[in-house]
Amino acid sequence: MSPPRILPFGRAALLAEVDSPAAARDLHARLHASRPAGVVDVVPAARTVLVQVDPAVLSLAAARRWIAHAPPAPTATVDAGEVVVPIRYDGPDLADTAEVLGVTVDELVCRHREARWTVAFTGFAPGFGYLVSDDWPFDVPRLPTPRTRVPAGSVGLAGGFSGAYPRATPGGWRIIGHTDATLFDPAAASPVLLTPGRRVRFAPVAPAPSPSLKPHPVAETVGTSPRLGRQMRSRGEPAAVEVVAPGPLATLQDLGRPGHAAEGIARSGAADRGALRTANRLVGGDEHAAAIEVTMGGCRVRAARDLVAVVTGAWGPIAVAGRTVDPYVPFPWAAGEELHLERFAAGARAYLAVRGGFDGPRVAGSRSTDVLAGLGPAPLAAGDVLALAADAAGGIPPLDLHPWGPPSAGVLELDLAPGPRADWFAPAALHTLYEATWTVTADADRVGIRLDGPALARIRRGELPSEAMVPGALQVPPGGRPTILGVDGPVTGGYPVIAVATDVALDALAQALPGRQVRFRHARPLR
Repeated sequence: MSPPRILPFGRAALLAEVDSPAAARDLHARLHASRPAGVVDVVPAARTVLVQVDPAVLSLAAARRWIAHAPPAPTATVDAGEVVVPIRYDGPDLADTAEVLGVTVDELVCRHREARWTVAFTGFAPGFGYLVSDDWPFDVPRLPTPRTRVPAGSVGLAGGFSGAYPRATPGGWRIIGHTDATLFDPAAASPVLLTPGRRVRFAPVAPAPSPSLKPHPVAETVGTSPRLGRQMRSRGEPAAVEVVAPGPLATLQDLGRPGHAAEGIARSGAADRGALRTANRLVGGDEHAAAIEVTMGGCRVRAARDLVAVVTGAWGPIAVAGRTVDPYVPFPWAAGEELHLERFAAGARAYLAVRGGFDGPRVAGSRSTDVLAGLGPAPLAAGDVLALAADAAGGIPPLDLHPWGPPSAGVLELDLAPGPRADWFAPAALHTLYEATWTVTADADRVGIRLDGPALARIRRGELPSEAMVPGALQVPPGGRPTILGVDGPVTGGYPVIAVATDVALDALAQALPGRQVRFRHARPLR
């Protein structure tokens, strides 16, 4: 077996590319079994394995050596056990798919049922497992027009993969059946049923009515923020605040869910992590404590008990019971007083933190709202009540200096680290990336930020097999204009990544409004 090709993926990750899906599964097993301290995540995909590290613990150079010389995995480690998935072969695309493949419906069902499947990787949505099998000979074309909604439990085919939808989402796979198995349970200790390396067997059950599916053009993901459909309430703890009006979007956010990308779960968390960390430090809180992320302003919140609070990030008028308070300065917030965050004058997102942090339901160790995957508490609504989480870590620091100001105006200069697929582009494209002035479009949210500017020309055509993504990745679709993935972005993707925004650059982008001009520069390598 040839050694992996190890590619850069920003300042804190490497992408190991191999020759086949089987080689990717083998490499993932070897890395998973021998992972040293400092490895945050090991994420398999079609022909790659992404390794994310904490550079303060494990340098990229050390991670590169480990990937290149990972020892064989013990057999017991490779075998992740078997799951039996009940299925009704009654999908709306069953007959058409058999016809496309030139087989009968009975033969297609028999081949799918008898195949010995393995979860190669997860992605697309939390708990969505891409299943492969040496017994499966077909390459199944996706639907020419994706559906806007595929019901949860739908079992589909695409390319050489089979998979089951854990929740209702858009999708272009051909649906051949349905399962009632719980594929993803955010409240469970192990929320994902189909984890990488697990063997899967489909067991037919008696037919039942299948949900209706209709083909319609699929809506774009970037630029949308679906409501999660669950109300956030305190669970018996003393109330801390009540939401009077949330503004355009207010969510609960902490530092997110690192380490779960192999399960299809994005990092999520605060879009401007630096602003959240600063807010928690200013009120003597743990940096991981949850705060309210307010988008664009217009938020009103009433204290239900005496609190100490601070607002960081975006800059705008702040009033408590009619008196003005300053950003980045902690203030007492008495019970019954209403806090107003007016429309921001500079920046897009502010963080309202209180000493002790806000409580909320945890999913994969985090209280954050993931607007794309639908994880965590719902976006805040009028009448929602939040409790304290008792996440204070120390005293409130004295402020001898006040080094903070509003988010900068003018052209935003951002650092980019190397991406894994720069060789997919013409040399002139890299020159254009760093010399052009880009504009943030209206399609900008926690999922991704689309940029307008000159097209980046490719020299390689065709599709890239799905591979893991990280926040800050500059994906370039065939049109040539990049999208920078945000903290709620998908954990896998099929567009080549030309470069990766640094953490500081991603924080700055969280404050960039549509129309903001952006220029890129090369990030200095970490020492």
